[in-house]
Amino acid sequence: MQNKGLIKLFAIVFSIVCLYQLSFTWFAKNVEKDAAIYANSNVESTDSNAIKKLEKKYLDSVANMPVVNLGFTEFTYNEVKEKEINLGLDLKGGINATLEVSVRDILKGLSNQSKNSVFNEALSAASKAEKNSDKDYLDLFYIAFDEASKGSVKLSDPSIFGNKSLKDKINFKMSNDEVKPILKEEVKGSISTAFEVLRSRIDRFGVTQPNIQRIGESGRILIELPGARDIDRVKKLLQSTAELQFWEVYTNQDMAQFFISANSKLAEIKKSEEVVVEKTQDSTSIADAEIDDLLGAVNDSINSETLNPLFSVFLPNIPQSQNQLSSIVGYAKVADTAMVNKYLAMKELRNLLPADMKYAKFAWDVKPIKDSEQINLYVLKSNREDKAPIQGDVISDASQVFDQLGASPEVSMTMNSRGTKQWSKLTTANVGKFVAVVLDNYVYSAPHVNDAITTGRTSISGNFTIDEAQDLANALKSGKLPAAARIIQSDVVGPSLGQEAIDSGSISFALALVIVLTWMLFYYGKAGIFSDIALALNILFIFGVLAAFGAVLTLPGIAGIVLTIGMSVDANVLIYERIKEELSKGKGLKESVNDGFGGALSSILDANVTTLLTGIILYIFGTGPVKGFATTLMIGIITSLFSAIFITRLLIEWYLNKKGNKLTFNTAITKKWFQNIRIDFLKKRKMAYIISGTIVVLGLGSLFTSGLNYGVDFKGGRTYTVRFTENVNAPKIASSLKEVFGSSPEVKTFGSANQLKITTVYKIDNDGITIDDEVQHLLFKGLQAYLPSDITYDNFVVKGSDTVHKVGIMGYAKVGPTIADDIKQAALWAILGSLIVVFIYILIRFRKWQYSLGAVMAVFHDVIIVLSIFSIFQNLLPFDMEIGQSFIAAILTVVGYSLNDTVVIFDRIREFTNKHTTWQFNRVVDAALSSTLGRTINTSATTLIVLLAIFLFGGDSIKGFMFALIIGVLVGTYSSLFIASPIMYDTTVKLDHKKE
Repeated sequence: MQNKGLIKLFAIVFSIVCLYQLSFTWFAKNVEKDAAIYANSNVESTDSNAIKKLEKKYLDSVANMPVVNLGFTEFTYNEVKEKEINLGLDLKGGINATLEVSVRDILKGLSNQSKNSVFNEALSAASKAEKNSDKDYLDLFYIAFDEASKGSVKLSDPSIFGNKSLKDKINFKMSNDEVKPILKEEVKGSISTAFEVLRSRIDRFGVTQPNIQRIGESGRILIELPGARDIDRVKKLLQSTAELQFWEVYTNQDMAQFFISANSKLAEIKKSEEVVVEKTQDSTSIADAEIDDLLGAVNDSINSETLNPLFSVFLPNIPQSQNQLSSIVGYAKVADTAMVNKYLAMKELRNLLPADMKYAKFAWDVKPIKDSEQINLYVLKSNREDKAPIQGDVISDASQVFDQLGASPEVSMTMNSRGTKQWSKLTTANVGKFVAVVLDNYVYSAPHVNDAITTGRTSISGNFTIDEAQDLANALKSGKLPAAARIIQSDVVGPSLGQEAIDSGSISFALALVIVLTWMLFYYGKAGIFSDIALALNILFIFGVLAAFGAVLTLPGIAGIVLTIGMSVDANVLIYERIKEELSKGKGLKESVNDGFGGALSSILDANVTTLLTGIILYIFGTGPVKGFATTLMIGIITSLFSAIFITRLLIEWYLNKKGNKLTFNTAITKKWFQNIRIDFLKKRKMAYIISGTIVVLGLGSLFTSGLNYGVDFKGGRTYTVRFTENVNAPKIASSLKEVFGSSPEVKTFGSANQLKITTVYKIDNDGITIDDEVQHLLFKGLQAYLPSDITYDNFVVKGSDTVHKVGIMGYAKVGPTIADDIKQAALWAILGSLIVVFIYILIRFRKWQYSLGAVMAVFHDVIIVLSIFSIFQNLLPFDMEIGQSFIAAILTVVGYSLNDTVVIFDRIREFTNKHTTWQFNRVVDAALSSTLGRTINTSATTLIVLLAIFLFGGDSIKGFMFALIIGVLVGTYSSLFIASPIMYDTTVKLDHKKE
């Protein structure tokens, strides 16, 4: 082997670097172990949440203190934590979200909230079309605008984009084609601003190892916050636009008469809507009349709601004296606010407002009254443009402080010079009155102005916690988003589920490793020891590279590493089987080793490159855990190649130089396994075609009739993993939830009988922070009969990594219908792309399209059969068989594995074709298949055992994923022997006959 010294040096340096990178993970765990000891020795109760809080307190205290001294440098706990291996969402708990910045809102902002009917019609049409299209919203808007305007109105119209705000860029003379690129740049700039604002907020949030990145040129932003402690805080922080406004307000005295008149007017409207059918009343039975008597109290209640429809859901705050003047005009239950909004928005009621109050704007308090279900209502003095006297862009600084008594948290703000003048003018004009501080259309406070404020400093006080005050200050300091950002896809994993994933992943990893190491020793004897050492170093390299590059380790990522362990054995198997072949020809040991490594190199490279190509495609099209799987798979392929080709050879040559010819590549038991095999595979191809054809036809029939069980990734919706104290019945749960959701959700047992996966599409098209909370409240309501009597809503939901619970929602995911279509399309392109890339690669390597066709047909055959089995058995097997992103990862891995097998065989066919020029082609193919059978069975068996270990011990969330891989390996092994080579043979022979 050439450059042996250089390879040794690289291997040693690489190992040291990997150990150095991984040492930070060990150091971090040691500090966290000390934190756990401190918490357990100082906690006053055995409550796990109390212990978590003490652990956090300890870690916060040592955050900036040196905890590691390497002699030449020191590292604080925060620095160590930043360098440790990143655990993904499914292992650590936390939130992974894809946000979409609303291009619609950006366009409305650029148009200065235009009232132009054509413009607004185009916006509505584009929003509707977006749900069923893969085009950008901006392109859809252009199409809709052209259809709506029919050339009568241009984008540059002064009432649309030819306004004062854009006067330096757009004038009314410009054509639509001239305006479109300007709008594109403005939208792009707004999305970039949103990205920077969100990055700033997250950096201030205090989560370790956050990840935020833009997804291409779209308005989508991926945010990963493993270990986020308060999920609700995160969601509000991400989706809040932080649009701060200061408004004058109407008092309760100003609004009293309006509410009284509105109540009366609404009663008239309700009365006129009542339809009395005399004939129905005449035919009412005596029994019905008796029932009416029994329900007299109910009827009285209904009559009260008819007479006072507004006041039945809203209580006006009518002052009885001057001392009762307030900015609060009334109260309502939180559950009734939607009805109150509906009433107050009615044209008939708004017409009752005096002319000088016609632009009055109703706004609710940001939070209910403390220890109450009621919430305050305010009325802002808006105007035609709905523009506040002072906007949030005047804020130069904001911080969380305490009030003068030091008891209540509040937010202190400092304004710039322009804001100072505006604030002085506003407070001077409203001395003795009220001014409201409004953020994102919610009133945070509406205090009485005692004196004019000329210093440019003010504060927002209210019913805040310290965290809420800090988040508000951070949002104000970061600046407002140019448009609303809504969560269109999210995964939330509770810490309990994350820890279980770590435990199950560790068990499966250890078991798979022991099985592989033991098998190599059993099958190859002394030579197996060197393979095991190379394999151990390979694992070190994989984790070292993951740590060095800050890659995220997920549960599918662990599966990828374990799969890599199984597949990395293949390189050693190829080499050892070649060495054994050379020895059987009578060559010396050193010569056989040299020829074995050289002869196997082509097969090893071809097999691993095809798998690497599918990994690259998976990384490009995948997201979240799927991308984590692809990352570890690609890293594993590269490091396993280095370990098998170079490390194993260095060890073997070292041993041969030291011990001479005493190395064996088998044991007494395995010595004669797979020797001198001669099987006429091609004679069995017609039977194989019939068997495969039958399975494919049955599978396609099932696919067209029963279809597949699409997961939330592909159809949109919300999925919750809910755990109970006792075993539960899924159909009964579905029936109970139908009452609260209106339609029956999909309910399936997930893992053990006391855990369910519940999927609902309830209000999935609706945006807003409150919708997720509403769905979880309804879920809690529907499941209360099956939960412990003492469990509260707060105990039921996932709160974050500081809250550990064993009952309730363990994790959940949300995927909007628009991104679900995008994910489905990306999955399709990923599969088609992998087939095309592989076809081209094999065509280049083997220079015959027949080889490419055989390989692609075999892969297509494998994919169809795996899909068919998932279709046929979707309701029969006791684990989740959903078709989602993880399943696509499994399919692409099957593609890679099947190609791995096929390419090794094709490589041997090519070798035998060049070597045995006098043989008939059928003899060449059969001999190649027979000679590689030992390697095929050895590798497949090892990989299958590894996959079974993960399937049995790797956790419920990846059982379907692993089942697809197991089926794929079995079918892939079969197809490489009985589909790929026979198709290649038949097409080659047919072409040769045509040439004759």
